[in-house]
Amino acid sequence: MLRNFGQLEKSVSLLLPIEKDGIHYNLPVKDLLCILLNPITYMMQVTCAIIRDNGLILVCQRGPAMSMPLKWEFPGGKLEQGEDEIECIHREIKEELNIEINILQRLRSFSHKYPSFEIELIPFLVEIKGGEILLKEHLQYKWVHKKEMLALDWAAADLPIVQEILKHQ
Repeated sequence: MLRNFGQLEKSVSLLLPIEKDGIHYNLPVKDLLCILLNPITYMMQVTCAIIRDNGLILVCQRGPAMSMPLKWEFPGGKLEQGEDEIECIHREIKEELNIEINILQRLRSFSHKYPSFEIELIPFLVEIKGGEILLKEHLQYKWVHKKEMLALDWAAADLPIVQEILKHQ
């Protein structure tokens, strides 16, 4: 049994490198604990921002220490306990990019099953309200025209959103 829960609590913020089916992940220990304790259905809710400006869309490349290293994605992150989707996307974009956003529209969400967990990706169409972009987690960002999006190496969960943007936006 666990004798020192405080020590465990400190360690759950650590990343654990995992390889599954040839894909490398750096999974937070707390997520791994959730998967191990509930292996049948572990669904993470994740928000992401499609940030538009002058006909271009902001995309971010995941850092080498992140899970799915160097893949492109829409910035965002996991809902925290007691947080709604709107609070989450505002917090995540401020934390990751150092900017404030205006939400224009919530788009249809998509689910994606990775080898050891599943996510529901909840996209929001947004615009920048203020601040200067300062990357805190990602390797790089760029502004792309939607026609350029398919040339990027996307995280698998983001691909349905890319397809949706190509069809409708």
